[in-house]
Amino acid sequence: MLDQHRDLFRGVEKIVAGIFSPLPLTPNQYSFSSILLISVCLYFLIKQNLPWAIVFFLLAAFMDFVDGAVARNKNLSTKKGAYLDTVFDRYVEGILLLGFLFLPLEQIFFPSYVWIFLILFGSMMTTYAKSAAKEKELTQKELKGGLMSRGERTIFYLIAMASGITCLYSMSLVLILMAVLTNLTAIQRIFSATK
Repeated sequence: MLDQHRDLFRGVEKIVAGIFSPLPLTPNQYSFSSILLISVCLYFLIKQNLPWAIVFFLLAAFMDFVDGAVARNKNLSTKKGAYLDTVFDRYVEGILLLGFLFLPLEQIFFPSYVWIFLILFGSMMTTYAKSAAKEKELTQKELKGGLMSRGERTIFYLIAMASGITCLYSMSLVLILMAVLTNLTAIQRIFSATK
């Protein structure tokens, strides 16, 4: 849903672009920095230090915002850059979910690794449903929207980790909700592409 309302963030994007555009980094370098930052987040997840994991997760998410802001501000938006941004986003999400496997999460109906796998699968299928629809020429415009797009998943990851600081059971509940909603989003996009 948030991906359909990017215009709401234009003011913030201009401020961010004004701060980061003068620095001697390309948009692709900002994108790549998100992988480095999420790798530090992974380290803290392995150490079960959720407060520091949250800090580096937020920095990684912020760099993902910076790359697009700088690209648009400096007129450096390219198909290659958009492609790399999408690929790096998948790596960031995969590395984060790998980190969740190291947490002693509660078993609710299934072991936590099943729910984590379902989040990953739903996330990948959400992206794949979008790209396959475009590739197979089922849609003229890029498929967007759904219950749990990238922006919503980022917010829910933050909520999950923040709740896990005090209660891993509540973190498990948030992850279960994400597992269900990411797969429903993929189904929404498949339906949109084929109707």
